[in-house]
Amino acid sequence: MGSVLKGIRRAWTLPVWVAALGYFVDIFDLVLFSMLRVHSLMDLGLDKEFILSEGENILAGQMLGFLLGGILWGVLGDKIGRKAILYGSIALYSVANIANAFVSDVHAYAVVRFFAGLGLAGELGAAVTLVSELLSKELRGYGTMLVATIGLLGAVAAGLLAHTFHWRVMYIIGGLLGIALLITRAKVLESSMFDRIKQMDVPRGAWLRLFTSRDRFARYIKGILIGVPIWYSVAILIVFAPEMARFLEVKGEVSAIDAVMWCYLGVAVGDMLSGTFSQLIRSRKKAVLLFLTVLSVLVVAYFQLRGVPAWFFYLESFFIGIATGYWAVFITIAAEQFGTNIRATVATTTPNFVRGSVALITPTFKLLRQHVSISVAALLIGVVVIALAYWSILTIQETYGKDLDFIEEL
Repeated sequence: MGSVLKGIRRAWTLPVWVAALGYFVDIFDLVLFSMLRVHSLMDLGLDKEFILSEGENILAGQMLGFLLGGILWGVLGDKIGRKAILYGSIALYSVANIANAFVSDVHAYAVVRFFAGLGLAGELGAAVTLVSELLSKELRGYGTMLVATIGLLGAVAAGLLAHTFHWRVMYIIGGLLGIALLITRAKVLESSMFDRIKQMDVPRGAWLRLFTSRDRFARYIKGILIGVPIWYSVAILIVFAPEMARFLEVKGEVSAIDAVMWCYLGVAVGDMLSGTFSQLIRSRKKAVLLFLTVLSVLVVAYFQLRGVPAWFFYLESFFIGIATGYWAVFITIAAEQFGTNIRATVATTTPNFVRGSVALITPTFKLLRQHVSISVAALLIGVVVIALAYWSILTIQETYGKDLDFIEEL
């Protein structure tokens, strides 16, 4: 335990603090729609029967923004620098969130959430890349763990404030937090690894080259598939908790705000546990396998909650959050798989492709609901994404302790 605390203290550098605050704001803004979906759509005049379907469409649009933004900011991160893209992405999602406070119809809502997703896509990948390259190989696991743990508490803060402020005010708060974050970024230095390859004649940020080699493509796609169960759990089991709870005949009203807040509190705890565990056993793969197995059990248990009280449903949401708390470890695995000249592209696109998988998961969920019950539809999707994640983590290379100062042959 003493070695863990020592490692955490040594990892608490300025770049880690700033990256953690950045991810805090990122998560705060990311979960706003998930928490405010019901209240905001009702306020815009939608009948209750359309809140689920329109909410799915807006969420899918936001996640499409993540998909495209992941590519955009990732490529720019390898071409112009890790630090530089943070400014553009933060400015975009800050303006989008403030604009979100003034939408008057569902179509405008969807467009603004798309641009918010586009901007939010640049924060986490660049932060993880920067922290991974600035810290030693012994400390970077602690660094990315701290970034994720502190950052995920942004969802808890959003949940607490959402009970007090109107949904339009919440979007303004999110935008202003982003603008304040820009000031802190000025003190963070660029990665010395990136500075060195800028002087070399090597291709940088060549995203399409990830698909021209079987080995690169396999590493890339496995890195993505490992994380999909995390966002399946959030997007289906937690975001749509009110609808799932009604189907399961949960006693008492289940709020999306509270379900998301308790889930993300669990994710923050899980990220601390998975990051510490991976450092102690010196293995990223074993840590992910453990948490993925626990998540599999909890997903099955989720659909057995028929007739339970609302507090028990929130407890289940909290434990699902803990089990999905291998988020930082999975992104670190992706970053460690590739060379410095394409690392930001991979580290930025991978989590955003995982988030963007919601754009495929939610339409599939909607399609399946036309033929089976809402719980069976959700369970079928869960079985597929978890099985693919198991295959990926079992066959991907172990990266704990890997030296990251190398060039990818593109």
